[in-house]
Amino acid sequence: MQGAGWYNFGMQDGFGRHIDYLRISVTDRCSLRCVYCMPPEGVKLARHADMLSLEEILKVCEAAARLGINKFKITGGEPLERRGLTSFIHSLKRQSGVKTVTLTSNGAALCGFLDGLQKAGLDAVNISLDTLRPAVFRRITRSDGLENTLRAIEDVRKTPLALKINCVPLRGVNEDDIVPLAMFARHPAVTVRFIELMPLGLGAAFSPVPQDEVFARLRGAFGGLTPCGGPPGNGPASYYSAAGLAGKIGFISALSRSFCASCNRLRLTSMGLLKPCLSSDLSVDLKSALRGGGRGSVAGGGAGANAADIPADCMEKIEEAIRAAVMIKPAGHDFHAGGSRHKNKDMFRIGG
Repeated sequence: MQGAGWYNFGMQDGFGRHIDYLRISVTDRCSLRCVYCMPPEGVKLARHADMLSLEEILKVCEAAARLGINKFKITGGEPLERRGLTSFIHSLKRQSGVKTVTLTSNGAALCGFLDGLQKAGLDAVNISLDTLRPAVFRRITRSDGLENTLRAIEDVRKTPLALKINCVPLRGVNEDDIVPLAMFARHPAVTVRFIELMPLGLGAAFSPVPQDEVFARLRGAFGGLTPCGGPPGNGPASYYSAAGLAGKIGFISALSRSFCASCNRLRLTSMGLLKPCLSSDLSVDLKSALRGGGRGSVAGGGAGANAADIPADCMEKIEEAIRAAVMIKPAGHDFHAGGSRHKNKDMFRIGG
C-alpha cells in the first residue's frame, strides 16, 4: 500500500494529469426516456444484487480519498431513484479527505429531496434541461414532466446550493431553446452550460450542435461573451459572462474543443467497473475486491454486500485497482474515429 505521499499529493496518470475527481453512477434506473439515452420501451435493468451496494460504494470512496481523490459527483440513470441516497451522501460528505459532493439530476423528483440533501451536506446540483417548450420536452424525454423540472430549478435557486443547468443542443430539435435557456443565468447563482452531444449509444443517431454555433447564437442575443472564471466545480467547462446576465454561461465541448489533456476524472459504474475514460473499453473491476473475489473477475449472483460483509482486507485491493485504472487512462477519446464501436455504450449505465 502506498504511504502518505499518495494521500497528500494525489495520483498522476501516465500523461502527468492529476486525478482527483470520481463520478459515481449509483443506478441505471431513470424516470425519463430521453431519446439520446434510452429507447421508448426502456431497457433491461440490472438486478439490485448485481449492483454495488451503497456501503460498497462508500468503501470505494474511502479508498479513493486516501489516494487523493477529493471531489465526487453522484449520477445515474437518475440517482434519486436509488433508495437511501440521502443517507449515502451524508456518510460520504463526512469521510476524511472528501472535499465536495455534488449531484446530477433530471429534476423530476428533486423537490421532495432538497431539504434532506442540504442537511446531508450536498454542495451543488446539476439539473438537465434541454428545452422550455412542453412539446419539445415531450419529444426529447417522452414525458410531460417539464413543470416538475422547472419547479426544481426554482426551488434549488432558493437554497445555498450551487446550481448548474445542463443543456444538450440537438440539430433540428432544440436549437431555438439555446437563448431562452441561457436566460436562467440572469440569476447570479445560476450557471447554464451547453454540452456537445457525444456519439454514445442512441446519441449517435442525432447530430450535435457544435460550440461555435451555440456561441454565435448567444453572442447575437447578448452582444458578446467574455471569458471568465467559472463557478466552483470539478469538470472541464469553459465559462463566459454576458451583458445582462448576472450568472455564467458554460461550454463542455468534447468534440470541437477536446479537454482530454486536462481530464482529471474516473467513472465508477453501478456494476462496480472503474472506467478511466468515457470513450474507452478499458475498465478495472472493483466488485470482486469488495466481495472477496480475485482481481479481474466479476463476482456473480448474491445480494450486494452490506458493511459487515465487506472483507476487512479489501482496502488494499481497492486502492491497487484504483491506481491501475489511473495508469491505463488513455491520452484522449476516440469519438472522431467513426465506426460503430460506441453504439453499445449507454450513458445511463456508465453514468451521465
